[in-house]
Amino acid sequence: MNRPDRLLAALAGRPWALDALVAAVLFLATLGPGRVPDGPPWLLAFQAALVLPLVWRRRAPLTVFAVIAAVAGAQWLAGVQLPADVALLVALYTVGAHSSWRRTLAAWVVLEGGAVLASVRWAPEGRLLPSVAAMTAFTVAAAVIGTNMRTRRVYVAGLERDRDRRARLAVAEDRARMARDMHDIVTHNLSVMVALADSARYVRDSSPDKAATAMEQISATGRQALADMRRCLGVLRPDEPDAERHPMPGIAQLTALADQLRAAGLPTRVRLDGDADGIPATAQLTVYRLAQEALTNALKHTTPGTRAEVSLRMSPEGVTLEITDDGRPAPAPGHAPRHRPGDGPGHGIPGMRERVAAFGGTLRAGPLPGGGWRVVARLNLETARTGAP
Repeated sequence: MNRPDRLLAALAGRPWALDALVAAVLFLATLGPGRVPDGPPWLLAFQAALVLPLVWRRRAPLTVFAVIAAVAGAQWLAGVQLPADVALLVALYTVGAHSSWRRTLAAWVVLEGGAVLASVRWAPEGRLLPSVAAMTAFTVAAAVIGTNMRTRRVYVAGLERDRDRRARLAVAEDRARMARDMHDIVTHNLSVMVALADSARYVRDSSPDKAATAMEQISATGRQALADMRRCLGVLRPDEPDAERHPMPGIAQLTALADQLRAAGLPTRVRLDGDADGIPATAQLTVYRLAQEALTNALKHTTPGTRAEVSLRMSPEGVTLEITDDGRPAPAPGHAPRHRPGDGPGHGIPGMRERVAAFGGTLRAGPLPGGGWRVVARLNLETARTGAP
């Protein structure tokens, strides 16, 4: 960065210094040879009084304009012309750039009146109307340019606020997505691990081989949970070994999910209808998380012997996922049977609804007439392709 650029960068952060520089340059520029008529020294005082208030033009634009206009009026009464009168245009521009249009209009009326008086007094003979027209053009230009600058600044500020709002919404959505994923990962894997641990405890004496198998499944489930959590938090790199062993969950992993639930004590069958190749990865992940949440609820909240089924119908337009089970609510010790989680607080069914809503879809969850529970989700793939939230 060269010296002029460094100077401009330093002044950009100090508006008062920039205004002082403008006032100094204007004072010197209007004080060149032959610019100030011969006369008493107090003419220089007029010159300084017209320019010096510009140092505070952005702090108090209307006050600065009023002071400069008063000095110009005294100058008119004294019968002298000074090139520093251009400070009036700078002051009017500043009012337009930093004040309301009503104040700008009032300042313009004052300056236009002064321009007419100056033309009447100093315009050459026969040149009154051209002089008034020229002065009016200057005053209108100063007011319009200042107003346009204020409008542009307001517009840019609005864009920045909108950008900040979108950024905050994006952060909030990302946090909500992470909370849903973490809930699904932790709840599902812990439920499976607890069920496997209970199974290993029951058969450790009668069938050590089954107990060992259950412990191996607990270990594999724990590693899967760690990999999923690291991926959810963005710390699992694609080149890490865990990334190859535990790919991003999708429709292809539904069978493995069913095997995991089956080992934990919930016999689960998966039926797929259609081709999954054309399903976006985000939609596949949503399908997996929906099935994972519904099956975890069935594992946690039903009596032993419950069976579950996952049915998935796929087409280029959408995906329909249905998870059913035939279980009855499992009673808590010493209490009445517990009900399935519904639309109450938490990340269960509400989290599933949020996932489906991201694809412009619908979700229904509730008990079946003959007993059991059903969750039906419909995802609109056109929403995913068009990038809608």
